[in-house]
Amino acid sequence: MARDRQQTEDFVSPVRRLLVGMLVLFMFATFLIWRIDNPRVERFRMMVIDAVVPNFDWAMSPVTGVMNLLSDFQSYQRLAQQNSDLRRELQDMKSWREAAIQLDQENARLRDLINVQLDPQLTRITAVVLADSGSPFRQSVLLNVGARDGILDGWPAMDGIGLVGRISGVGNETSRVILVTDTSSQVPVTIQPSGQRAILSGDNTINPLLQFIEDPDQVKPGDRIVTSGDGGVFPADLLVGQLARGTDGRPRARLSADLERIEFLRVLRSQPTARIEEAGPLLAPITAPALPVAADQDGEADVSEDGSDG
Repeated sequence: MARDRQQTEDFVSPVRRLLVGMLVLFMFATFLIWRIDNPRVERFRMMVIDAVVPNFDWAMSPVTGVMNLLSDFQSYQRLAQQNSDLRRELQDMKSWREAAIQLDQENARLRDLINVQLDPQLTRITAVVLADSGSPFRQSVLLNVGARDGILDGWPAMDGIGLVGRISGVGNETSRVILVTDTSSQVPVTIQPSGQRAILSGDNTINPLLQFIEDPDQVKPGDRIVTSGDGGVFPADLLVGQLARGTDGRPRARLSADLERIEFLRVLRSQPTARIEEAGPLLAPITAPALPVAADQDGEADVSEDGSDG
């Protein structure tokens, strides 16, 4: 029995060496073939790939299934994280909604107390964004309203929260809005609560620059930015965003409007303010003070022949 086992081992060892040598030789030949840069060899390689790879789909199926399972698991983790973030944001929005309702009610009471007169011409037209023609050199969108709807050049456009841009180009049925991020956009703004004036200058980035601030030491990140109404470009007190510091250290505006997802815009009918040339028609005429009437010795007023007092 020991002799038979020894004979079997002596037979298996050479066969094993032979198989290992053939495998090494095959791998070396494959390496050489894949390294040769020749058109004929390239055709041979493509022929081998076309003949071998399709027949190994069954071998790749488990690997593909495992990869799909890992991808689905990662997607599930992302969905769970997004769901948690959305729930937290929903709770924050509920608290902000209650605060907004209270502020709106307080605002209505204060307006009623001071009997404020709002501008009846500052109404709005809601438009649908047809196309976004943004490019590295021009930031604009196309609306489905135009001259037939009474749209005029220069009117401001807003989304649900903040300023988006202004009308620049009106057709019969469409109009174009130049965004505040465009390099040709220059908007006079006021930084609150300090009241500093500045110019919001677009530079084709999502956070436009704030230039020519009167006193930069009086402003800080988080300050509210609204339109100033200077120059008659926009009505005053339209929300723009908040002040922030860019990576370059320059003051920029974090816009309240979401320019990445614009579907609807509100175009404000902004009529220019009438220029007052003279104050005569606005003021009551100045009348001379009445002079005392002189009386004669008989106690009667001296009246001239034409009936006026003497």
